[in-house]
Amino acid sequence: MNVRGRVKVCRFCEDKAIKIDYKDDRLLRRFITERGKVIPRRMTGTCARHQRELTTAIKRARNIAVLPYSAETVK
Repeated sequence: MNVRGRVKVCRFCEDKAIKIDYKDDRLLRRFITERGKVIPRRMTGTCARHQRELTTAIKRARNIAVLPYSAETVK
């Protein structure tokens, strides 16, 4: 058995129908943590090109208030 686990494949390279769009908040929320940080590509399995596109889309979505900058705190 492989010690490191299975090899992750970029879902955007695998399925060309999935497009990265800053208006698609359901897709972008998969790539941010509960605190609002971008999940690194070693955890998501995306390639470098699509990770850059994801980061740009997340930043644009935050700028137009589609995604929050930080997590909502519950007191």
